[in-house]
Amino acid sequence: MNKIFMGVGIMVLSLLASFASAAEIEVKMLNKGSDGEKMVFEPSLIRANVGDTVTFLPTDKGHMAASMKGMMADGGKFKGKTNKPVSYVVTAEGLYGVKCTPHMANGMVAVIAVGDSFDTEAFLKGKKVSKKAKARFEIILGEL
Repeated sequence: MNKIFMGVGIMVLSLLASFASAAEIEVKMLNKGSDGEKMVFEPSLIRANVGDTVTFLPTDKGHMAASMKGMMADGGKFKGKTNKPVSYVVTAEGLYGVKCTPHMANGMVAVIAVGDSFDTEAFLKGKKVSKKAKARFEIILGEL
């Protein structure tokens, strides 16, 4: 019985240690990025680890961040409110699609990449996104 409790205790401590070392990553929502592109998340490619918290900050007014259906590695979802920060804790390795709903047609999308190996073709396959969003996703995925 003591061995069981000891094993459970070690697992709990390991889990707590991984969350204690989790990073807080901030992403700006901007009308114009540092590279001159309009309607962007900066950075647009967010490299994270399981347990990290990604917070989207409405640096310029009129933006929000939301998960994209069928593009979340952990199957989760989130939807922020316009002009309000929103945070998401990543729980699985893979790719996560993020959009600013009012500006997705302008290509305002981002990717959270967790881990080292990704199926970038499957990430976009069959997804309904605007031409500008698809083009920006392809650029972002090309950086992996």
